[in-house]
Amino acid sequence: MRTEYKKEDLGTGVRGKYYKAYKKSHNFVFLKPEVAKAFPTEEAVNEALLSLIKIAKTSITK
Repeated sequence: MRTEYKKEDLGTGVRGKYYKAYKKSHNFVFLKPEVAKAFPTEEAVNEALLSLIKIAKTSITK
């Protein structure tokens, strides 16, 4: 590796070149601060949502 690079050595960049592929493979969800405080870990969020799904499914089938 070189210690220094010149901008012209790097070629031209393409803005957003990988945007669609990145968006497809990553699922970011931003929580409100009060929700993040109540569910501080990924596991806590997933457990809460899975139990909500279970409750919703059982109430629909009744």
